[in-house]
Amino acid sequence: MVQTATLLLRFSLLLLCFIEFSIPQLAPVTVPWYENLPAVAMDYKVHIDPGKEDCYFQYVNPGATFYVSFQVVRGGDGMAGFAVRHPSGQIVHPYQWKANSEYQDQQSMGGYYSVCIDNQFSRFNAKLVNIYITVVRYDMWDIYTKEIEALNMNMENFTSTIVGVERNINNMLQYQHHSRARETWDFNLLQDNNSYVIRWSIIQIIIITMTTAVQVYFVRKLFDIKVGGGPGRSRI
Repeated sequence: MVQTATLLLRFSLLLLCFIEFSIPQLAPVTVPWYENLPAVAMDYKVHIDPGKEDCYFQYVNPGATFYVSFQVVRGGDGMAGFAVRHPSGQIVHPYQWKANSEYQDQQSMGGYYSVCIDNQFSRFNAKLVNIYITVVRYDMWDIYTKEIEALNMNMENFTSTIVGVERNINNMLQYQHHSRARETWDFNLLQDNNSYVIRWSIIQIIIITMTTAVQVYFVRKLFDIKVGGGPGRSRI
């Protein structure tokens, strides 16, 4: 009986080990690394083909500030369509055919925003578009303040100063983005004007040279004199 009980115990342990190793382990649910950051800023340059529309998605934490702007850097008439769709499905920034535009949500409900660039009205010219996106979570500073208060440290003035500095830095980054986009647009315009002037200057030089040659030829023809009735000619 003792041997039988021992065998049954060993068989039960082996069966439990087999079941434990045979059951697949569920992978832990992970979130994108940027979702837990207090602030995220992204700057893209995208190429939109003629007659096409491209959409991009950005996750925004509940209560965060969402800002997006776009500017056409190069291509066609320098304008494109721009629209922003709320995570609820509502279009919060309707399509407008403009050279640049922006949208900001101070207190987002959270979710994935859709940012779409439309080039359907341009059938022959592709567009180079600059997109700037920021997601700022000012509530992270409140969590930091509560942690400081838990340590019995009065840091309210210091925290408010840091929050003000963070807001000013974000405004500066937005201004720098607009400045860089404007500089790129001006540089491309100068290159296009330079190419236009050089091309037409060469064409005009060729036309003037050909016109001068034709005029000289016909002026010399005026001085040709036929001698007698034969084929001989004398030139003055």
